[in-house]
Amino acid sequence: MEELANYDQHVEKAIDWIWELLPSIITATIILIAGLWLIKFINRLVRKFFERKDYDLALESFLMHFISAALKLLLFVAVVTQLGVESSSLIAVIGSAGLAIGLALQGSLANFAGGILILFFKPFKIGDFISAQGVDGTVKEITIFTTKLNTFGNQVAIIPNGQLSNNNIINYNAEKTRRDKIDVGIGYGSNIKKAKDILLEICHERTTILKDPEPAVFVGELADSSVNLSLRFWANNEDFWDAHFFVLEELKRRFDEANIEIPFPQRVVHKAD
Repeated sequence: MEELANYDQHVEKAIDWIWELLPSIITATIILIAGLWLIKFINRLVRKFFERKDYDLALESFLMHFISAALKLLLFVAVVTQLGVESSSLIAVIGSAGLAIGLALQGSLANFAGGILILFFKPFKIGDFISAQGVDGTVKEITIFTTKLNTFGNQVAIIPNGQLSNNNIINYNAEKTRRDKIDVGIGYGSNIKKAKDILLEICHERTTILKDPEPAVFVGELADSSVNLSLRFWANNEDFWDAHFFVLEELKRRFDEANIEIPFPQRVVHKAD
């Protein structure tokens, strides 16, 4: 009977504790729901504010992610405090946990710092075509920890900011124009001057190829089986690939018309008698 009485007593205490805590739980739930709605509302306001201003897109993306994360952290503190955890104790716990997490997630902190460096020094911006970490693509988004690139195949490559800020980056859009280099080999029996004239003619006819600086072609190498010509020309960034592929196709077609040989590896097999 004594054990039953103790059991009933524990049940009554548990029920009393639940009833005491229930208002806090309900209030915390309301704060959570209202807070999540408020965060979405603030994020929309921030997005509209940036849309009206002419800020750098990379800075806008970074700040929006940072503001969202900071608001969620504040909401977490408000909900936990409402459940009865003292704010001073919570701050101490967060500080201790932050130190432990910081030691465990040094890579993430490096990525965060890398994002700050990218925004400060601006090695690239959203919309630039870059080559980094073995990936070529157009910068789609710069977040707190990573940068997203759209590759040629329309895949999304995600690169940590720490690696981007500490390694080599080629930004193909840093300048308005780009110089192309196309090497083509012709046979030793072909007319070099005629081949050079054809290449320059192609460049002068194409409007997307800049005339200043002038296109140039010269003998780059006397190879084992060919005379290698090197064509150099300039084009605006938006016209670069159009000019590149046009020259490749035209030089093959016009060399064929002019009977200028483009050597290629061949294997001759002689049948033994």
